[in-house]
Amino acid sequence: MAAFTELNVWKMSMTLVESVYALTAAFPREELYGLTSQMRRASASSPSDIVGGYGLIHPVAIDPDDSRA
Repeated sequence: MAAFTELNVWKMSMTLVESVYALTAAFPREELYGLTSQMRRASASSPSDIVGGYGLIHPVAIDPDDSRA
């Protein structure tokens, strides 16, 4: 598998993130830093966790000549 973006579970989790952001956009302004923020962060953690797990299974070779490392 070339990249985590090809995983169906990652694609589904990104669809969930988009749905949660669209849903919470209609929440009252008073909830911006409460429930809205919590729901958005929770939904965004799923694709992040999938990427992290994928990185553990498929580590990227680090170029020793790369100055960004």
